[in-house]
Amino acid sequence: MKRLIKHGVLVDAQGEYRQDLLIENGVILERAADIQPDGETELIDASGCYVMPGGIDVHTHFNIDVGIARSCDDFFSGTRAAACGGTTTIVDHMGFGPAGCNLHHQLARYHDYAAEQAVIDYSFHGVVQHVDDAILHEMAAMVQEEGISSFKLYLTYQYKLGDHDVLRALARLKEVGALATVHPENDAAIAARRAALLAAGHHEPWYHPQSRPLQCEAEAIARMINLAGLAGNAPLYIVHLSNGLGLEYLKLARRQGQPVWVETCPQYLLLDEQCYYKENGVDFLLSPPLRGRSEQDKLWVGIAAGDIDTVATDHCNFSHAQRMTLSGGDFSRCPNGLPGVENRMLLLFAHGVLGGRISPSRFVALTSANPARLFGLWPRKGNLQLGSDADLVVMDPRGDTLISHPLLHDNGDYSPYEGMRCPGRLRLTLSRGETVARDGEFLGRRGNGRFLARAPFDPELAPDRYSPCPAVAG
Repeated sequence: MKRLIKHGVLVDAQGEYRQDLLIENGVILERAADIQPDGETELIDASGCYVMPGGIDVHTHFNIDVGIARSCDDFFSGTRAAACGGTTTIVDHMGFGPAGCNLHHQLARYHDYAAEQAVIDYSFHGVVQHVDDAILHEMAAMVQEEGISSFKLYLTYQYKLGDHDVLRALARLKEVGALATVHPENDAAIAARRAALLAAGHHEPWYHPQSRPLQCEAEAIARMINLAGLAGNAPLYIVHLSNGLGLEYLKLARRQGQPVWVETCPQYLLLDEQCYYKENGVDFLLSPPLRGRSEQDKLWVGIAAGDIDTVATDHCNFSHAQRMTLSGGDFSRCPNGLPGVENRMLLLFAHGVLGGRISPSRFVALTSANPARLFGLWPRKGNLQLGSDADLVVMDPRGDTLISHPLLHDNGDYSPYEGMRCPGRLRLTLSRGETVARDGEFLGRRGNGRFLARAPFDPELAPDRYSPCPAVAG
């Protein structure tokens, strides 16, 4: 079956085009000003709409076991929500396995989790729990044989890595063609602050950001930058940036020629620490925590200026019922993470593009093109080139959308964006040419998603740190 999208404005990371787009056998076959259909072609009218590459969310946590709880979204419900929100590919951060396990252990487990469940295409980031000679040796096979070309290092939580192990891991990952992604928080400082707060009887959710102030995150970012430099300028990707000081450290590193990239998330752009004072304040507990509104402004400036490379979600969904049962309202005993994989594309389109902060092309760069370039998916994903997968989203700048959890498709029981009314509407999502969602209705199939073996990290494909980036269409 051929599908022909007519009368829309095609948008990629370079520009906008008044063209039709023809799909056949799941890939983009033709682009031209006026393509005429034959008798077997299904027509899709995109009048007044933008036709963009489907979103790539490179930071999700589906089916993750955090020790005290398992998140309520598995690879079916999580990717169903993603598809209904215009995301056509996810790269999931695998959770920790048993102590001492090798890198392949969690990969095999996650293949079992996702197989015959995911409704859109998917891949995984490796997770480094400890560093020894065997782990360092194993990294090459993960990249070359398994298609896992990025690995997560944690500076906090159960399997945090010390500086010596981080140095060894960074050097080896560069050697084997992998990108190091890092959760940067100073574990010792957080532990000391949390202990002092709890000793003083401060258990309420609004003490969570006080236990993890932005300096804890920014210090760890600066430390990682310096360690990456010591490891031969190893490529570095900072996940879920929440503050302007950390961004300043990253900008300084780039001016000195270091290969560093950074991600932020919608929650850090649109929610602030006042959420912790709400009756359901436990529902907003995540790490790093929500910051003040002045930090939001700094991140938006970074997005418009091209200093922030990607917007992902860090989707990690624990229901309100789970949170209250486990914590009783105590921030220190509550599983951390927010849902949001279904809302990312609309929120950034509404508040970024329609809010006048970024151009449609910059939106594509943040949500699909840059993720594809950084994580070994380019040019198959993230663009509208001929021969690329027909992963597409049709965004309508007209009308508006009310975010309400009963209308969403995850397995949770709330949305942190509940009640937000966003300008614009998400009309259609295609995954490899097949319609998976239309006007908020899920039309995909369980198990239709395919595992993506990703290419090694290629610095020549990564977003150029120094080229001008279109911010707002003029």
